Amino acid sequence: MHATLDGGTSQTLIEPPQADALTSNREHPQTAQPRTLIPGVTVLIPAYNEEASIADTVRSVQAQTTQAVEIIVVDDCSKDRTGQIARSLGATVLRPPMNQGSKATALNFGMQAVRTEMVLTIDADTTLESTAIEHLLPAMADPTTGAASGFVVPRHVRTIWERGRYVEYLYAFAFYKPIQDYYRKPMIASGCFAIYRTQDVLDLGGWSHRTVGEDMDLTWTLYEHGKTVRYAANAVCYPIEPHNFDFLRKQLTRWSHGFVQCMRVHWGSLWSVPYLRMIVATALWDATIAAIAFFVAIPLLAIFVHPLFILLYLADLPGILIPVAMEASRRKETAKALACIPAFYVLRFVNFYFVLKAFWNEFVVGKKLRTFEKGH
Repeated sequence: MHATLDGGTSQTLIEPPQADALTSNREHPQTAQPRTLIPGVTVLIPAYNEEASIADTVRSVQAQTTQAVEIIVVDDCSKDRTGQIARSLGATVLRPPMNQGSKATALNFGMQAVRTEMVLTIDADTTLESTAIEHLLPAMADPTTGAASGFVVPRHVRTIWERGRYVEYLYAFAFYKPIQDYYRKPMIASGCFAIYRTQDVLDLGGWSHRTVGEDMDLTWTLYEHGKTVRYAANAVCYPIEPHNFDFLRKQLTRWSHGFVQCMRVHWGSLWSVPYLRMIVATALWDATIAAIAFFVAIPLLAIFVHPLFILLYLADLPGILIPVAMEASRRKETAKALACIPAFYVLRFVNFYFVLKAFWNEFVVGKKLRTFEKGH
């Protein structure tokens, strides 16, 4: 079965094809040959049918205050002009002989062309602030650091889902991420924008396609091999987030199943990694016990005990509002953030539903997710 990458159509996780041929706008050595890594950063962009956004992504990389040595776009057998547009802007374009089947295997295909000590991966629908790479690189100064990621802000904040995601990101990246970074254990180096030490990625065999959460999977694997991961708050990226429920459904299905699958894969070693076990346990509590309370306990109390129990839905509002307001104020977007708070609560209920559904499917009925659709 053939599959597609990041193009809004379904994917099937398959064994990656042999990457013995490259279609590029310049020659690259074959992967079997030893490589000597040189100082600098290579930007790696997996893309499938992204002609509407690839130009903005490439241009945002070219506008960086710290320039990349090379920009590589893996045009994963697109049916549109993704490759032509990227090539016209000066990016190196690799086109595999067949579709790679997942984002992980497309990234691995592109890794054979990376010759720099650092590799920075960006989704083809994501743009960077001009200082993003400059602010991200200091986080990699410690040789024990295997990866780092930055602050994520939705590029568009118009629909209810984009508004909810905007507040969700402000809250997560202003509150949770700094705490996780203190212990050098962010739960995930965000796949839309993250930098890695090339040799570490090569030593681990690249991104695994055993889960649909390849970014979280690699992050946890780095921890298991004694590496740290950092968070750089001033390195900002702007992905296109789901603007309607259909795209949101695709994205949340993959994210939820990816989290559950990573827990299954890493369960044996997860609890031996200091602090990560605490972070994952907190996320697990929030995804299950808190979700059940929101979906079951509070409605039952409101129906059978007293209607005012419905106010429990707002019990954690101050804890959310304070970090969101502080971050929004720093960005000079206070009014915008406050206006988006109701959408955040709507999105929160939807998040709970998809996480509970993923746990049920993966652990109870054994219905593992092997196909997914990216929403953007």
